[in-house]
Amino acid sequence: MMYRSGWGTKEGQEVTLAIWLQRAAFEEILQQAVPSSFVPTIYPDEGAWKRAVQRSDVRLQWDPDHTPSCGAVKRRAIQLGLRGAVLEQYARHWIIDMLDISAFVAEQRPLAQEPPYIGLLTPREDVYPAVNP
Repeated sequence: MMYRSGWGTKEGQEVTLAIWLQRAAFEEILQQAVPSSFVPTIYPDEGAWKRAVQRSDVRLQWDPDHTPSCGAVKRRAIQLGLRGAVLEQYARHWIIDMLDISAFVAEQRPLAQEPPYIGLLTPREDVYPAVNP
């Protein structure tokens, strides 16, 4: 996800925080999420979807994922937008820990310029086992 902030170089996005969140809180966020576009397998019609969007404090969107050097790849990355009561819960109660990793991001930035990304440290990714798909 570092491509979104230009590896911490975009104006107003120079600080990168690592945030640990309660798993139950993340499940709650997913449970309340409403897709940012109409999905006929979830909603009977567009009107029902629009009403769900208006009521929900969580918006879900699937964006193209990117390589460390910002090239788009075929898989999608989840983006969750929070507002209202969910955002307040997140900020006040659900965060377990927070760490400023801006210096680490700056160290990693030159290693992410082009493959084979020798020395670049990235998190291990696994498919998330959602409780209620």
